[in-house]
Amino acid sequence: MSAELVVSTSAVFRDVAIAGTVGGLIAVAVVASASDPVRLRALALARWSSVVWAAAAVTFAIASYVEISLRSPSEDTFGAEVWSFLTDIPLGQMYLQMAAAAVVASLWTAGVRTPTQAAWGLVPVLWALIAQAVTGHAAGADNHHLATSAMFLHVAGAAVWLGVVAVALVGRRVMAKPADSLKRISVIAGWSLAIVAVSGFVNAAIRLDSPADLLGTEYGRVLLAKVIVVGAVIAAGAWYRSRVFPRWTDSVVQRMFWRVLTVDAVALIVIVIFAVILSGTAPPLLGEPILDPSPAWTLTGYELPPPPTALAWITQWRFELVTALGISAAAATYLRWVVRLSRRGDRWPWHRTAAWLLGLAVLTWVTQGAPAVYGVVTFSGHMIQHMILVMVAPIPLTLAAPVSLALRALPARDDGSRGPREWLRVFLESRPLAFLANPIVAAVNFAGSMFVFYYSPVFEWVLRNHVGHVWMALHFTLIGYLFVNALIGIDPGPSRPPYPLRIVILFATMAFHAFFGIALMSSEALLVPRWFGLMGRDWGPTALEDQIIGGQIAWGIGELPV
Repeated sequence: MSAELVVSTSAVFRDVAIAGTVGGLIAVAVVASASDPVRLRALALARWSSVVWAAAAVTFAIASYVEISLRSPSEDTFGAEVWSFLTDIPLGQMYLQMAAAAVVASLWTAGVRTPTQAAWGLVPVLWALIAQAVTGHAAGADNHHLATSAMFLHVAGAAVWLGVVAVALVGRRVMAKPADSLKRISVIAGWSLAIVAVSGFVNAAIRLDSPADLLGTEYGRVLLAKVIVVGAVIAAGAWYRSRVFPRWTDSVVQRMFWRVLTVDAVALIVIVIFAVILSGTAPPLLGEPILDPSPAWTLTGYELPPPPTALAWITQWRFELVTALGISAAAATYLRWVVRLSRRGDRWPWHRTAAWLLGLAVLTWVTQGAPAVYGVVTFSGHMIQHMILVMVAPIPLTLAAPVSLALRALPARDDGSRGPREWLRVFLESRPLAFLANPIVAAVNFAGSMFVFYYSPVFEWVLRNHVGHVWMALHFTLIGYLFVNALIGIDPGPSRPPYPLRIVILFATMAFHAFFGIALMSSEALLVPRWFGLMGRDWGPTALEDQIIGGQIAWGIGELPV
C-alpha cells in the first residue's frame, strides 16, 4: 500500500473517529439523562472512537513523513528521522499535537462518567481541530487567517454534525424518550449545519478564482460534488423538519425519522471522504509565491494598510470568521430570547436589548474593523483594540443582562439531563467562577493581567498566532465583563460590595491604568522589537514613539469609562 493511500485512509478514519468521540461526549453532556440507556451507548461510542482516532492520528503522522521524505520504514534510522520531523519541523509539530490530543482524549474518555467530565473531554478535541486547521492548504493560502478560521469552523461543525447523527443511530433502539432526545440532537445538528455551510462558502470563495473553476479544475469538481451532497442533506433535513416536527411524537419518530437519519449518516460519511480528498488536492488559488515580500507581509501575511487617518479608521475592515460568527450568533440568540418572552406575555426592557446590540456593534468594529487592521502593525493600534475590548464593550454588554435573560427564556428540563439552562446554572454556581467573579479578584485580574500579557511571551504569541489573537479578544472581553458586572451589573454573581468599597476598587483600577500608561510612556525598551521594530512602516512615528502613544491611549481610554 502506497504512503499516499495510507495517509488518505488514516485521515478518513481519523475524521470519522473524531466525530464519534465528539458525538458521544455531547450526548452525555447535553442530550441524555443519567437513567437513559442511550448514555451507555454514547459512552461506548466515544471510547471506541477515541481509540480509533488515536491510532489513526499516529498512523497519519508517520505515513505523512513517509510520503514527504520518500523514506522507507524499514531503514535503520527511520524512527529517529520521524521523531525529528515531529519535534523539529513545524508541520510535524502540528501532526504530533494532533496525535497527542487524540491520545489524551482516549485516556480521558475511558474514565468519563458525568456530564461535566464529558464536557472536559471536548477540550483535547478542540486542541486537535485547531492543529488540524492550521495545516494543509489553509496555512499557505492568501488571506490565511480567514482560511484558517474557515477551515477550523468547517471541520468542527462537520465533526459535531456527524457525531450527533452517529449517536442517534447507535442509540435508536434504546432511547427512553426518542422524541425529546432527537429534538435536542436536531437543534445541535442545525447549528452545526449552519456553521458548515457558512465556513464552506468562505473556504470556496478563498480558493476559487471564478465559478468556472468548479468544473474546470479537479479541486472544483470535488468541491462541487461535496456541495451537491451537502445540499441533499440540507433538503432532506428541511423536508423532515417540515413534515415530522408538527407531528413530533415517539411513534412518528420511530416510523419516519430513522429513514432520513440513515440517509444523513451515509451522506455525511461521503462528505468526510470528499473533505479528505480536497485536503490533498491543490486548489486553483494557492497563492503565487512573492519573490520580494515586504517586511509587513513577512510578519503578518498582509501588506501595510494606509496611514491611519480619521477616514481610514472608518473604512478599513478585515473579515475574521470566528468572531464574526460568534457575534452574529450572540445577536440572534439574544433577540430570539426576547421574542420568546414576548410571546408568553413577559416584558424585557427595550434599553437592555439596545445595550446588547450596541455592545456587539462595538465588538464587531474592534474585531473586524480598523482596530484589527492597525492592531497588528502598530502598538498604538493594538492598544486601542485591547482597551476597547476590556474597558468599553463590556459596559453595554453588562447592562444588557444576558445571563438574566437566558435564565428567564431558556426552558428547564425535568428528566435529569443538562440542557443550556442547566449548564448555565452549573457554570454560575461553580467555585472557579465564584472566585473569578469576586469583585476584588476581578479587579486584580482586570489590572494585573495587563502586566502579565504585555511583559511576557504571551504578547508576541498573540501577534504571531491567529489562534492567540482570537483568544485575546475573548479573554479580555470576559475579564472586562466580570469586572464591570461586579460593580454595576444586573446579572447574578457574587455579593457585590457596598458602594464606598466599589468606589475604592474603581479608583484603584484608575490609578493602575495611569501607572501602566506612564510605565509604557517612560520605557526606552521596545516591546516585541522583532515585530514592531521590523514592520517596515513608511508612515507614522517610529516604533518607540508609537509605543509612547500606546501608553497615552492606555491611560486615556482607561479613565473615560471610569
